[in-house]
Formats: sequence, C-alpha cells, structure tokens
Amino acid sequence: MESKNTPGLGTDAEVPVNPQEPAAEAAGSDPGPASEAPAPAKPARAPRKPAVRKPAAEPVGDGTVDAAPAGAAGSADAPSDDEPSAGEASAPAAAGTKSSATARKTPAAKTTAATSGAKRPAARKPAAAKTTAAAKTTAAAKTTAAAKTTAAAKKPAARKPAARKQPAPPPEPPKPVVLQVRGLEKRFGQKVAVAGIDLEVREGSIYGVVGPNGAGKTTTLSMATGLLRPDAGTVTVHGADVWGDPEKAKRNMGVLPDRLRLFDRLTGAQLLHYSGVLRGLDAAEVRRRSADLVAAFGLEEATGRLVTDYSAGMTKKIALACAMIHSPRLLVLDEPFESVDPVSAANVTEILQRYVASGGTVVLSSHSMDLIQRVCDTVAVVVDGHILASGPVDEVRAGATLEERFVELAGGRKAAEGMEWLHTFSD
Repeated sequence: MESKNTPGLGTDAEVPVNPQEPAAEAAGSDPGPASEAPAPAKPARAPRKPAVRKPAAEPVGDGTVDAAPAGAAGSADAPSDDEPSAGEASAPAAAGTKSSATARKTPAAKTTAATSGAKRPAARKPAAAKTTAAAKTTAAAKTTAAAKTTAAAKKPAARKPAARKQPAPPPEPPKPVVLQVRGLEKRFGQKVAVAGIDLEVREGSIYGVVGPNGAGKTTTLSMATGLLRPDAGTVTVHGADVWGDPEKAKRNMGVLPDRLRLFDRLTGAQLLHYSGVLRGLDAAEVRRRSADLVAAFGLEEATGRLVTDYSAGMTKKIALACAMIHSPRLLVLDEPFESVDPVSAANVTEILQRYVASGGTVVLSSHSMDLIQRVCDTVAVVVDGHILASGPVDEVRAGATLEERFVELAGGRKAAEGMEWLHTFSD
C-alpha cells in the first residue's frame, strides 16, 4: 500500500491506492489551481469521416470502457509525499482522456470497418476484365464484319464470264434423192396432160400427189415408172435413168398402177410366186415372203381362188403384195386405198409406215385429202398438168385443212344451179 497526500484535505491522510484501481479515478482528483501550471494543449484530432449510419456496436462487457490499468499510470513519475505539480497531474488526465477516447473509438472503428467491409463488396476486377475483353472482342468483330460488308458493298460484283453459247448442231445433211423428175411433159393430141412437172422425192418419206380428176396425176406416175413414154423430160430412180437404163431402175421400184394389169387367170398364190421369181427370188424365199404378205393383207382364204374372182378391194391388196414382194427401195402406188375397206386400209397404212421407218420411200396418189394429211409428210398439188404447191404438208395447207387448201388451189367450189327437175319425182 502506498500513501499519498491528497490536496484539498486538511490533514495528510493515507488514501489507500489499489493497484487495480483505474488511473482515471486518480486522474479525476482535483489537480489544484490552474494558475500553478498552464494546462497542456489538447492534441489535434484527426478529421472525422462523415458518419455512416450503421448498426450500433454491441457493448463490451458492462458497457464501460476500461481505462488503462494502474500499472500504466504507475510507469509515469509518481509524486512523492510532496504535492504534485499541475503539469504532472494534467498529464495523467490527458493520457487518461486520450486512452478513453482511443478505447471508445476502437470498438466502433472496428465495427464500422467490419460493417463497411461486409457491406461494400470487393470489386471483381477479373470479371470486369473479362467483360471488357469480351466487349472489345465483340466490338472488334462487329467492326470487322461491318468493314467487310462495306467493302463487299463497295466492291463491284465480279462479272462472271458469259457462258459460251454452244454452237448449234450442224443441220442434218439432206437425205439422198430417190426419185427425181425434171421437165416432164405429155400431150394427147391437143390436150396437154402434163406441162413440165418437176418432182424430187427423198429417201424415207411418204410423198403424196393430189389433184382433181384429169389433173395429170396418173399420167405423171405412169411416165415416172416407165409404163408411159414422156414427150419431154427425164426420170431417174436412185440415179438410174428410167428410160436409159430401165432394168436397173425397175429393179429398185415396186409399182401399183391405176389400171390394174394383172394375170387374173392365175390364183392368188400363183400370181405372188410369178412376181417373186420374175424379180430374181428363189422359190423358197418366194414362199416365205408370200406367206408373210398374205397374212398381213388378210388374204389367207383367197390364195387358192382365181384373181378374176376377187373383189375390187381384194384385187387391190393382191396387186400391192406383188409390188412389195421383192423389197424395193421405192414404191409408186396409184390410188392404193381405192375400194379398200377401212380395216384393210388401216393395215396397209401400218405396213407402209413400217416400210418407210426402215428406209423405204413411198409415192402415192389419192383423192382422200384426210388420208394424205394423216399419212404423208410431203405433198404436191397438181392442177391442169402443173404443180401449184409442193412441200411439207403443214407448209402447203398453210393453217387450213389440206382439203380446204386443195379446193382453193383447184378453183373453189362451183354452185350447182338449175336442176330443179331433180326435185320433182318421175312417179
């Protein structure tokens, strides 16, 4: 126990000083009159930051801030029995005040720092860096794309080289001429039947010759096949002159004349055999071909009968079979469908079309404009011994039917006047 003189008391009393007693109580005793020593200046406080409203700090212990222990105060120069000076008394007080302020500040500061640290999240610099990098990359990509788009827009489109037009395939060479007629003329007294007709028939075609009665069709075809000698002109078949080299020319022809000149006292089978042998075929070949022709024309039941007993249609069909038996390159048929029934006409048409498809050539005359338009690919219109129109069927008919075109070229229809007597009956 230490004793201490306490100013202000009349007697020296021993005041027991507990080492555990806070120095603040000792410092709180009256230091004496202020005149004895000037009070030391208070240390300048650091400027406080603006107060931030934060949750109050929890009280420490019983809510009292512990002062510095007496050991700290005892480390200072303790006064002896003499009365301490005012400066010495003020120093512990200032120290106590400073310690108290520091003690008061420390928990709040810690709490504020803790709260501030908890409330203010740390800046995520890596995320910001990534975002910035991503933004820069996106911006760079957009800039590059925009630049490319602008460049593509500004850059004129490359002109593709014009596709080279494929040269048109060369036209097919014209097929060889099978029958050629030049300047053919024929007179019968004062009547001019044929007046300088020219014809050119090419391989693989069906050439139709049409005209009114007495126009010169039959006369022209008879001279072309060597049956009638012309007054002027030339006829060649596959290059062979019909009148200069008749044997070679007729070997390549099959003829169906208008006025049938047949050996009608022979049976149908005999007539076919005679025609084949006459053309140089052997008997076995003649029999084989005869069987095919008879089946094609539907004459199976008529081959054993005399030709003179045939009907007009049957006579026409057996004559056509005789013209085809030696398989000629050219068929010249004058009115082949005359008196032939529709079924037989259809069969004959099919036979001719297959013959032409294999390379044969057909020249035929007819009065049936519809049949010529359906069957032929080339046509010639003969009127008064002259050819008024010739060429492909579609070109000759000029958008109309062949019959209408024929009537127009032949002079049109004539009105039948008079003949009122026909309307009154004799009975």
